[in-house]
Amino acid sequence: MKIVIAIDSFKESLTSLQAGRTVAAAARQVFPNAKITVLPLADGGEGTVDAVVDSLHGEKRRVRVIGPLGKPVNALYGILENGRTAVVEMASAAGLALVPEEQRNPLYTTTYGVGELIRDALDTGCRHFMIGIGGSATNDGGMGMLQALGCKFLDENGDPVGMLGADLMRVSDIDSTGLDPRLAVSTLQVACDVSNSLCGPNGASAVFGPQKGADAGTVQLLDEALSRLAGIVREKYGISIENMPGSGAAGGLGYALVSFCGAKLQSGAEVILNNVGFTTHAQDADLVITGEGRLDAQTVMGKAPATVARMAKRSGALVVAFCGSAAPDAEALNAEGIDAYFPILQAPCTLEHALHPENAAHNLFLTALQVFSLLRAAK
Repeated sequence: MKIVIAIDSFKESLTSLQAGRTVAAAARQVFPNAKITVLPLADGGEGTVDAVVDSLHGEKRRVRVIGPLGKPVNALYGILENGRTAVVEMASAAGLALVPEEQRNPLYTTTYGVGELIRDALDTGCRHFMIGIGGSATNDGGMGMLQALGCKFLDENGDPVGMLGADLMRVSDIDSTGLDPRLAVSTLQVACDVSNSLCGPNGASAVFGPQKGADAGTVQLLDEALSRLAGIVREKYGISIENMPGSGAAGGLGYALVSFCGAKLQSGAEVILNNVGFTTHAQDADLVITGEGRLDAQTVMGKAPATVARMAKRSGALVVAFCGSAAPDAEALNAEGIDAYFPILQAPCTLEHALHPENAAHNLFLTALQVFSLLRAAK
């Protein structure tokens, strides 16, 4: 029996690896001779660095950077064992969780710290980047990040503008001659799980701006600013990707990374799974285990468990998912490669009780134990 486990985090309860190792413990109790591999799973949001670095035995580097509100924060990124690969989580430097709810307004947030993380990794010798851009507090079109990497954004008088979302509305020209030349000899894989364009009704400002504290008037201002930015880039550099799926990710950070840094936008889960060798591990697996805190019909729209299932089915493995809870429409997952899914709660309880890490791990272990026992009996 060969079992590969790649479970996304159970948010507020278990990290990806904690969940994976819990299931592995249950598997070993039922199949003591099985070959079991636990791999990290994340989608590019919060927890990506921990999942990848802890699994691949890299190191974490803490850096003091400019946070989303323009004030210093302690951020981190990972360096894998080869010393050439950096794992950057934009949420660590510009995430919504870093902004108190009463201060949330994308007019006054910046991605500058993300650029500082990338620059620091370049200084350490990294030339391959895995960049997760989920969970942002920003809508600056990636301007702050590019400024930290040497790009200048100028107003109508030729003077540099500031780094906040509101400053984007004053941009009339861009000078990219100072952009860090090391980016040209680097590869950037961007973990991106949204398909939104940069501007318009399906764009960064309209869809995600309200989640970051923007009212209707602010959404319109920011959308116009991003549209104007795209026009400047199109006219000056001949780059026209504002309608590319994912260009609106993280308030336009996806657009900036592709346009100026040569990045490739990919499914967040695929970036992680490819870098930890999931396809190789799953090639002759009998069973692949995945899951996350909640499964529903939206899980099939590019979320991590569905990506695992799709990749696992290429090798013909049986795919089982565990979750904290499952919506009635989660049955859509059965048509997408997840052969069966199992909510882990053992009895009615409060949400607080269910989310407690010890309780979540206990419930996950017991459920996994029963599923593995059933599989053993069916052999």
